[in-house]
Amino acid sequence: MKNWYHYYLDNNYWGNTENVAPYVEKGGGKNHATVNYVFNHSPYKLYQYHVLVMEEILKRGYKPNEQWFDPLYRGQTCPKYESIKSLKLEKPIYEEHDVLYLQDCLDNLKEKGIDLT
Repeated sequence: MKNWYHYYLDNNYWGNTENVAPYVEKGGGKNHATVNYVFNHSPYKLYQYHVLVMEEILKRGYKPNEQWFDPLYRGQTCPKYESIKSLKLEKPIYEEHDVLYLQDCLDNLKEKGIDLT
C-alpha cells in the first residue's frame, strides 16, 4: 500500500513524490493494485495531490522542477495534455481517502518502522 493519505505528506514526502510522479507521467499506463482508483478520477486530482507533495518538498528547502507545477506537464517521456479541466481542491482530494484508508496507510508505515500515531 502506498502512503497517499494527504494529511501525512509532511512525514513521507519523498515516498510520495517517488510514487506520484510516475502516475502523473504515465497516467493509466502505470498500474498498481492499491492506487488504480486514481484513474477513475480526473487527472487534475492527481496533479493537485502532486502539488501538495511538491509544496512540502519546497518547505524543506528542495527545489523540484518547475515544470511539475504545470497541470499539463506529464514528465519527460509523455506528451503534455492538450487541455485539462481545473477542479476545486477538495479535502480529501480522493473520496477513497477515508478513515479506513488512513488506518491502512498508518499500519503500512508502522510495518516499515515508521509510527505516526
